[in-house]
Amino acid sequence: MPIGSSSPQVRPARSGRVGAATMKRRGHLGGVHASARSTSRGPRAERLAPYVLVAPAVLIIVVLRLWPLVLGVNFSFTGDGEFNGTPVGASNYLELLGDPLFRTSLSNVGLLVLLLPVAVAIPGLLATFIYLRVPGHRVYRSVYFFPAVLSPVIVGAIFNLMLGFDGPVNAILGAIGAGPIDWLGDPGIAMFTVVGVHIWATFGMALVVFLAGFSTLDASLLDAARVDGASLGRTIWHVIIPSLTRTIQFVFVTTMIGMLTSMFGLLFVMTGGGPEGSTYLPEFYIWHQQGQMNRPALASAASTVLFVVMLVVGLLQIGVLRRAGRQD
Repeated sequence: MPIGSSSPQVRPARSGRVGAATMKRRGHLGGVHASARSTSRGPRAERLAPYVLVAPAVLIIVVLRLWPLVLGVNFSFTGDGEFNGTPVGASNYLELLGDPLFRTSLSNVGLLVLLLPVAVAIPGLLATFIYLRVPGHRVYRSVYFFPAVLSPVIVGAIFNLMLGFDGPVNAILGAIGAGPIDWLGDPGIAMFTVVGVHIWATFGMALVVFLAGFSTLDASLLDAARVDGASLGRTIWHVIIPSLTRTIQFVFVTTMIGMLTSMFGLLFVMTGGGPEGSTYLPEFYIWHQQGQMNRPALASAASTVLFVVMLVVGLLQIGVLRRAGRQD
């Protein structure tokens, strides 16, 4: 090329390297932006995931539980018979307060609350015997769940035969000179009899819960109690009960709910609400008003009262047990 020529020099190789570097840089920047976008979407998806997973259960509870509850409460303020669908204010609730059968059912709820510690202590002690492997624990492990698989109707029929005035239980009492007892015909003891049968028939589920709670118990605490020479009673009171506070709370609440809502079968078969209405519970009263007297609005009012009673009793139980746990 002549000297002084001003023609530009072309360097294709260098230009190619520059283009490749530019494309690589652009690709890298594009990847950074894509990664940033995916990172920004990640936390949002993680925040939404729990709500998406819980949504079906919440929807089922709202549709099948809360909405019917609201409808039932609303229906309790309407009338029955010729006033069907007509708002009547609180007249149904005033009628409940004046009904001796309903007052008896509420007093029986108080009796259930008093007997609740017994209903919880029985499966708790049996679970403790099984866990500590005291003598006889193999028998408890073999038979404890058998009553829970029986229908309440079958259980009621069996105990009707056993506790009849001429039944085998009174025959045994007569043989030892104790005399026969009218287990199901005496208004003073019929409710205690039905509650005792219910505890026998349902303690297996609570015992399973207690055994699951024992799986979280720190075994070193029991070993320390044995080294210190603590008796079985002291070990239960000072080690096991404080360690199973949450399990005990759960069993208390579920057992109380079961007593208030799962005794209809036994009551229907064993006493039919008698004698003299002494074994009425709110759920049996609700069935009587709805199915026998054709008064659905009054039954809805009784159902609302039962719901409030269960809620208040459950909250009181949890509060008492929490305070007891803090003191321990």
